[in-house]
Amino acid sequence: MTDDFSAHRSLLFTVAYEMLGSAADAEDVVQEVWLRWAGVYVAEVRDPRAYLVRMTTRLSLNRLRTLSRRREDYVGTWLPEPVLTAPDVADDVALADSVSTAMLLVLETLPPTERAVFVLREVFDVPYAEIAEAVEKSEPAVRQIASRARAHVAERRPRSSVSAAERDAVIERFRAAAAGGDLQALMDVLAPDVVLMTDGGGRVKAALNPIFGREKVLRFLSAVAPGALELVPVWLNGSPAIQFVVAGQRDGVGTMVVEDGVVTRLFLVRNPDKLGAVGEEVGLSR
Repeated sequence: MTDDFSAHRSLLFTVAYEMLGSAADAEDVVQEVWLRWAGVYVAEVRDPRAYLVRMTTRLSLNRLRTLSRRREDYVGTWLPEPVLTAPDVADDVALADSVSTAMLLVLETLPPTERAVFVLREVFDVPYAEIAEAVEKSEPAVRQIASRARAHVAERRPRSSVSAAERDAVIERFRAAAAGGDLQALMDVLAPDVVLMTDGGGRVKAALNPIFGREKVLRFLSAVAPGALELVPVWLNGSPAIQFVVAGQRDGVGTMVVEDGVVTRLFLVRNPDKLGAVGEEVGLSR
């Protein structure tokens, strides 16, 4: 029993995280799955992986509906909770893309059942029949939901036109320019219509609404950056990112979308409640 659960634990966490956009809530779901699994007569379970994924999906759906109501009252812009990942997560391009901040924000615009169906089908390639059982819909209905979700995501997902190596180089140029206070270099690495989203959750200083345009973004970053700021390269959500350190303490993290050789979207998370999964690497798998 323990071996079955342990073998699939990172998969279950990844499913829950992609459905919830919160590492803390995903971990709670996985713990609940374990407690329920402990009460299952395993000999009667034909496919432990499918059974555990189904249980994770149902618990995540229940929690997602609660979270949706909570996020309506969130102070300022809500961003997904970032997770520290190993660089080799990027080797699985589809997995890295599915857990990126930009994709999680797109998934956030889907209704709960559509989000579950999209994640299970498009990311984890779960058969339609198993998805139907997990979301308690008929298989034809699930196929329709999947088609609708794919179209929705396709309209909203970033269309990157750079290789991973080019993306990584642009992110490092941004980090170096910001660390050195080189405004011209920052201008060169930001798209004219760049969008900055900051998440302080009402706990720390952050813009309550997205900031549009290179000049406004630079003004905001210059105004809020403390004097003794250290920018440390890290891997978050399967991609190179930046950790902001002030006086030896983690102050926030930044992830980016790179298109056509420049940063088009910049996401800064400063809410201390969302930085817990940045301190210790989490395992993601499909």
